[in-house]
Amino acid sequence: MASQLGKRYRCFKCGTEILCTKAGEGKITCCGQEMEVQEVRPIPSSD
Repeated sequence: MASQLGKRYRCFKCGTEILCTKAGEGKITCCGQEMEVQEVRPIPSSD
């Protein structure tokens, strides 16, 4: 899977998180395994 611009990736082994600033082909890896795309976190409303 290609890296996606603006997506956050996380290593589940060591907890490192990155933000992709340039999209491209290839896999993002850490600790010898592919990093997973994090789910979008909702922004709390300020009513």
